[in-house]
Amino acid sequence: MLTTDTLRRNPSAALLAVQLIGIMLYPLMETSPSSRALFGAFGLLVLGAALWVVRRSPWLTWLGILLALPVVVLSVVCAASSRPELLVVTAALEALFYFYAAGSLIAYMVQDLVATTDEFFAAGATFTLLAWAFAYAYVVCQAAIPGSFTSGSDAAARTWMELLYLSVAVLSSVGLSDVMPAKPMARAIVILESFAGVMYIALVVSRLANMAGATRKKGA
Repeated sequence: MLTTDTLRRNPSAALLAVQLIGIMLYPLMETSPSSRALFGAFGLLVLGAALWVVRRSPWLTWLGILLALPVVVLSVVCAASSRPELLVVTAALEALFYFYAAGSLIAYMVQDLVATTDEFFAAGATFTLLAWAFAYAYVVCQAAIPGSFTSGSDAAARTWMELLYLSVAVLSSVGLSDVMPAKPMARAIVILESFAGVMYIALVVSRLANMAGATRKKGA
């Protein structure tokens, strides 16, 4: 059970929990303008949780704040106005921020030779951050190049949940998504995400597992 003290000592657990809760809530937030406003508010919660976690990393925290501030401002504006161009700019900035946050957590996990409980939570949180980052990149790609993603013969614009579903499927290499990239740029981004997923497991997660094994041997 995640108590307040546990979350204080393991902030990555809080970020991971918020992201996983979002997966269950997002399908309920795509049906009406009021739901989309709630989606924006929840996005700010995720943003805050990510910033809270990033402060533990060796990367410059002020850079994360500079990336997050325009996202906060644009999210508030988008909640009051549904201008498509603002939504695209916000998605682009959110993609940049989540890539930065994922990189920060990776730097945090590899900065020492000890595998802590928070670093294990950080491994899961980093996966979700990468998935969100690429999903927002898909949003931008779809807006810039209509028809970038299809589902069967349906070439209509894909929803956020569909693009997030595609992102998680690609990043985890399970290949279960029925949403497919149809344009060259969309396929290029999917290729990059596939590569990122493989390298994340091979380099970061495997290193963390090896450190955990070494720590147990020392304690034995």
